Amino acid sequence: MNWKRSLVAAAAVVPVVGLFYYGMGQDPKAIPSPLPGRPAPPFALNAMGTADTVRLADLKGQVVVLNFWASWCLACRSEHEVLREAAARYGPRGVRFYGVLYNDTPENGAAYIAEMGGQSYPTLLDPQTRTAIDYGLYGVPETFIIGPDGRVVYKQVGPVTPETFTRYVDPLLGKREAAR
Repeated sequence: MNWKRSLVAAAAVVPVVGLFYYGMGQDPKAIPSPLPGRPAPPFALNAMGTADTVRLADLKGQVVVLNFWASWCLACRSEHEVLREAAARYGPRGVRFYGVLYNDTPENGAAYIAEMGGQSYPTLLDPQTRTAIDYGLYGVPETFIIGPDGRVVYKQVGPVTPETFTRYVDPLLGKREAAR
């Protein structure tokens, strides 16, 4: 009779342990986002240090790079220079870069930007993290590339690299410039 109880207990425990083992072996960055290929969630966010409001609807027809970051994020530090250089390279070609301060204060954000040597594109404030929620943010840094048609082309979890822009922004610019 005891062996029956043991068999029932093992039958119940083995699948649970298997699920835990499977889940612990997965890379959280590998979780696919449902956004690529879909319209980017709309937003209207105030630019840090100004009274300007940036609306995604006003950017239709342009390539938009939306980078969520925070002053407390160590990985954000490693990508800051890459984003600055990409903004300098692609900005004259009409690509709009925006940082979105995530779960942080404007004071901390401004101090971080100053400490990192400045930023050539605006930072937007998302005080209730509503936009971050709409974009399905897992953490920071995360970067979204939005095509001229308003659809999310690519989502990068973790720091971007120069290759990210070569691979995803260059083709968008080629299509847009060919359409002119």
